[in-house]
Amino acid sequence: MEPKFYKKVLKNGMIILFEKRDLPVVSVAFAVRQGGINESEKEKGISHFMEHMLYKGTPTRNTKQIADEIEGHGGAMNGFTDETVTAYWCKMPSKHLNLALTVLSDMVKNPLFDKKELEKERKVIFEEIKMRKDNPKIYVCDKIQSYLYGGSLGKNLIGTHETMNSISKEQLFQKFKEAYQPNNLILGIVGDADFDTIVKFAEKNFGATQGKITKQKISTKNESKSEKRKGIDQANLIFAHHVPLAGDKKSYAAMILGTLMAGGMSSRLFSEIREKRNLAYAVTGDSDINQDFSYNVIYVGTTAENVDKIKKLILEEFKKVAEGLTEKELNQTKEQLVGNYNISMEDSQTQLLNLLINEINGDAKEFYDFVKNISDVKLSDVKDLAKIKDYSFFALLPE
Repeated sequence: MEPKFYKKVLKNGMIILFEKRDLPVVSVAFAVRQGGINESEKEKGISHFMEHMLYKGTPTRNTKQIADEIEGHGGAMNGFTDETVTAYWCKMPSKHLNLALTVLSDMVKNPLFDKKELEKERKVIFEEIKMRKDNPKIYVCDKIQSYLYGGSLGKNLIGTHETMNSISKEQLFQKFKEAYQPNNLILGIVGDADFDTIVKFAEKNFGATQGKITKQKISTKNESKSEKRKGIDQANLIFAHHVPLAGDKKSYAAMILGTLMAGGMSSRLFSEIREKRNLAYAVTGDSDINQDFSYNVIYVGTTAENVDKIKKLILEEFKKVAEGLTEKELNQTKEQLVGNYNISMEDSQTQLLNLLINEINGDAKEFYDFVKNISDVKLSDVKDLAKIKDYSFFALLPE
């Protein structure tokens, strides 16, 4: 069945995305086109800090009241910050859609930025920074971006102790005023709702104020480094390489290559590293493909003495793909990606995220062309991308 998808750009520039479903559940999100990519090096982490603060109260609702209104009506809520977007979402019975819209719109329009709460939340983020550093897998995944990009994009999305110590209430409020305006907002809804009702709510509750968002200059690079740490037993390594940007049809070839290499138990590297040689337990991969930056990553957890061997195996496997990938294996990987795509649409919250990310990267409607775009990828497209000339590599080793 063709999805019942609707999109409208309001006069104030706000975008409404809606996919109609019949189950009595609705997922709702307000997303702003601001993330790490819009921050200077000195203010890195401010978008994430702002996300935390928007849950800390408005003139009409305190933190507990925000949570009570959603959870007390059977809903769940959360938010996230990425390099290109910050979003606030909830999922709840569709009969409470108006409540979800009211609470979330209050959060994105009227945050208090209370000084006392701000200082408390700053401490929470310090603990989050420590938590991410203490987890070796998360640490190497965070670290690899600094070996792929210079400037602000090379700095940790969550910020550092230095930047988080320096960000003031005035800075937060100024950044909020610049970014959290209708022309930078996307309202996304997936579930049992009425599109006209959603549009009327947005038109009534959001004015014509216009904001601005500045993107930082992005510079690419490739570096390989290692680091030693006491108190860990396993080596954690990550291999990454730049791929075509979202909007370029060859970005779909990059998705296929990433899945082929490390996308599950059937992937080439899982088979080579774990099944054939028993060198690791975890062998995983991912693609971070955006309009402004894109890369594929491969993560492996192994013993220190096997790091160089595994790095060599990764490079050898890329060479094998570049020289000998067959139509049969290509079609099998396409089928895997298409299947994963269909599964991802089952949950309304995941589908909402799919639409938001595609809108940030160009147009939400392109999400529905995924099967065609994957099908159109040629064998030569994947083989060409597998000819890895430059890459970044980072290993965290036990001392």
